Amino acid sequence: MHWQRISLALAIALGGVLGSPKLSQPSQNSSQGTLRWNDASFPVENFQGYSSPFGYRRSPTGEPTTEFHNGLDFAAPEGSYIRNWWAGQVIEVSDDTACGTLVRIRSGAWEHVYCHMKGRVEQTPQGRAMVDRPGGVLILEGQRVPTGARIGRVGMTGRTTGPHLHWTLRHRGQLVNPAVVLQAMYGTQAQR
Repeated sequence: MHWQRISLALAIALGGVLGSPKLSQPSQNSSQGTLRWNDASFPVENFQGYSSPFGYRRSPTGEPTTEFHNGLDFAAPEGSYIRNWWAGQVIEVSDDTACGTLVRIRSGAWEHVYCHMKGRVEQTPQGRAMVDRPGGVLILEGQRVPTGARIGRVGMTGRTTGPHLHWTLRHRGQLVNPAVVLQAMYGTQAQR
């Protein structure tokens, strides 16, 4: 991925967020090794830009209300592949919320959620799974997923006004602005 282009788009889209304090490196227990920012993967292929930042915003459906947006939206053409940010275990697949079809993954103290994906949840002989047959994707609850693996495709399921990936991050149960994480990733990876 071209980090310079992503960094510039991030700086333009998020303004003052880039001045926030740096996040510490994620960590896991010693049996799983150490997570480092430069080992992480950008979560969407065919990235076109950021369509909605983390934090309070006007309702995207045109209602005259303000709401809290708990993630960062990545615009990409419908059907673009979504990649797992960090190696971990799938702890939930769902398709019955405003988030649409989603996959939730735990990586040590981190949880990352991918929303509005193509596909649906089905009961398979192996257990509950997010299935996107045209995309060749089947993600099982409980499955281990490596960093950078394709885990789905950008869709328009749930509450959405256009194709995008909505990406939510939590560290030890607390919401984290994904833009700050991407900034830390870029800073580390640009030094390589």
